[in-house]
Amino acid sequence: MSNLGSILIVCTANICRSPMGEGLLRHALAAEPEPLRSLKLLSAGVAARANDAVSENSVVALRKVGIDISSHLSQLVTQEALNDAILVLCMTETHRAMIQMQAEPPPKELRLFREFMPIAADKEVPDPFGGPLKLYEMCRDELVEAVPSIVAHLKTLVSHKS
Repeated sequence: MSNLGSILIVCTANICRSPMGEGLLRHALAAEPEPLRSLKLLSAGVAARANDAVSENSVVALRKVGIDISSHLSQLVTQEALNDAILVLCMTETHRAMIQMQAEPPPKELRLFREFMPIAADKEVPDPFGGPLKLYEMCRDELVEAVPSIVAHLKTLVSHKS
């Protein structure tokens, strides 16, 4: 396990977007060399209840691309998780603002999941909660699109830490 810290992925309730983002990023990092492959990943929600199951449509959307997140249970963002994170990835500006207001100290690397995208794409990932599977698949695809730019950013972060 890496001692570089972790990557924390944040959404509202930690049952849709952040578990999907965590699963997709974990899958991508597994194909990278050390130390990226050993980075600890976790997800949490700014308004999460503890131990809620991941939404069924999130599970199905990721299962369709060969990733299993069915065992994920929700958790609330904690100061400890923020302190340990070398990178915190939020789904929306609202999530980022909530962490900036509540964290003492706020994380230095507090970014949006789609922030590193080289194109002028929407940087926020809308919440598919309660919508049809198609909405979750669109959310998954927006997350997938951002993963290469996150991995590239992590390579620069990790090279500065080691």
